Amino acid sequence: MSACCLLCRARHKRHTFAVHRLEKWYYAGENVEAKLPILAAYMGHAKIRDTYYYLRITASFFPEIARRLEAFASNVIPKAQGVLL
Repeated sequence: MSACCLLCRARHKRHTFAVHRLEKWYYAGENVEAKLPILAAYMGHAKIRDTYYYLRITASFFPEIARRLEAFASNVIPKAQGVLL
């Protein structure tokens, strides 16, 4: 296996780890923003912005985000009445 492939696999594992950790904290009701410095330190990053590179919203995670946003901000945009979608 080439060195390039090995490097890509290592980066993929870092992405996967970071996203899964974020999801676990979110589902557990943890303050994810407060936990990011911990994740950054664990991954060996001096700055949190270096950790943001690894964080992505996954398809399985999006419905939970949408549900919480709806519960938090449902009154910001009122539901349309009498409109067929």
